[in-house]
Amino acid sequence: MQRRDFLKVSGLGAGVGLGASLLPAMSRAIAAEELLAPMATAFKKALADVALNAATKAGASYCDVRIGRYLQQFITTRDRSVEEVVNAESVGAGVRVVANGCYGFAATNVLSKEAIAAAALQAVAIAKANSRLQTEPVRLAAVKGVGDVFWQTPIKKDWRAVPIKEKAELLIAANNAGIEAGASFMRSQMFQINQQKYFASTDGSYIDQDVHRIWTPFTATAVDKATGKFRSRQALGSPVGRGYEWLDARAEDKLQAPGGVTTLYKHSYDLIEDARAAGRQAKEKLTAKSVEPGKYDLVLAPEHLFLTTHESVGHPLELDRVLGYEANYAGTSFATLDKWQSKKFQYGSKIVNFYGDKTEPGSLGAVAYDDEGVACKRWDLIKDGILVNYQATRDQVHMLGEKESHGCSYADSWSSIQFQRMPNVSLAPGKAKLTPDEMVKDVKKGIYILGRGSYSIDQQRYNFQFGGQLFYEIKDGKIGAMLEDVAYQANTQDFWNACSAICDERDWRMGGSFFDGKGQPGQVSAVSHGSATARFDGINVINTARKID
Repeated sequence: MQRRDFLKVSGLGAGVGLGASLLPAMSRAIAAEELLAPMATAFKKALADVALNAATKAGASYCDVRIGRYLQQFITTRDRSVEEVVNAESVGAGVRVVANGCYGFAATNVLSKEAIAAAALQAVAIAKANSRLQTEPVRLAAVKGVGDVFWQTPIKKDWRAVPIKEKAELLIAANNAGIEAGASFMRSQMFQINQQKYFASTDGSYIDQDVHRIWTPFTATAVDKATGKFRSRQALGSPVGRGYEWLDARAEDKLQAPGGVTTLYKHSYDLIEDARAAGRQAKEKLTAKSVEPGKYDLVLAPEHLFLTTHESVGHPLELDRVLGYEANYAGTSFATLDKWQSKKFQYGSKIVNFYGDKTEPGSLGAVAYDDEGVACKRWDLIKDGILVNYQATRDQVHMLGEKESHGCSYADSWSSIQFQRMPNVSLAPGKAKLTPDEMVKDVKKGIYILGRGSYSIDQQRYNFQFGGQLFYEIKDGKIGAMLEDVAYQANTQDFWNACSAICDERDWRMGGSFFDGKGQPGQVSAVSHGSATARFDGINVINTARKID
């Protein structure tokens, strides 16, 4: 599967460096027009059967095969120039087995019957060697095979078919809009992902999935030349599991933030309008009032709250963290099994309801089946404020007394072994009709926060500090002047128990993380978190610019 090199504009820039460093193993540069070339399903099924048969004959009690083709395109611009265009492809197969009650895994980037059979035999040999040290055999929850199945992210416009010139012109138009509105310089990017994932197992499943994601982050920076002071505002648009139509902005998808401070987006995104607002707001930050530390009621937009959810709910409810399996890399969790077993641990107030769901349309994590061939679903994690469940995979759910996996197994590449990864974890909207403007009317002393900023959280996901992109004073029920140097501090339980109001489903929308790291060796995944605007009473706010004596 040789591919001719695609000319890259300049070297790896700082903006795309994050994405480039996270390309799947064995990636290669390819020509843009070759991105659409498909891999035949019959070919993948024939290879999978070779691996399944080889592993079974060698003594495996279970085997699954993942044949993947991972396509990525990154475009980076600065002001009116294109800095870099990268197309990358990664193709190969990974074989996971259970033999003698133990896992074994091997992968190959050679898609031939001989190579995949050899990988299967190597996986079995690894499992048998590992079993000498195994104290308890792997217990996989039962999964009924589904036969031949195909699923695709519902897209209307495939990013692979859109000319690079058109994409670059859109990014530069956004840069121009930001500069004309007040930014001194702009940097914008477009990340586009297509994962062609074929899964087969000895359970009798042959699942072909075609997953698409897109993200257009930018940074607008304004500089005061007299003082050298500078301020930035990043994009408020979310990464999504949609096609290129996400960037075809529609008027009916626009929402107005309380007080009219900026325009927000629900089912499509106006990149240029957001960049224009960012240029204006970055300049406004230069003269914004620095916040007075103290206790405030916080009104948090979904474009901000998704990250707080990710860190203080998503990660601590991963069962492998709870059990200590992730301690060396990323810590454990305060939400220990005894709290769940008590059936009365008050994680949040009674209006707080969190759920896991890998089927949410438009989300980054949306698929029909996870990387263990389990049909994805929605399930409760926190119900009426009470901790009721975790995120678990086939080999974990028996620890919770359950017989069915939650369907949240994931590997970021054919060359990586699948393991428990965070599904979309979302806060359910409020049940009573409530708009953000109506929520603000009841706030005497507060701050309205939009966008993700700097953050810090301890290894048990308990004590934390979060910033944001935009901060506005709320005084006597009205949105006031822009504030700067804002961060809030709390612990997870106190914070979610301080949640006093959540807007209804009309305001519900998703934010997300495109590169969420976990595991050793490290892997990345993409995950969304939905919520409506929510209020939190009496939260401690600090001034990040002031020195502490």
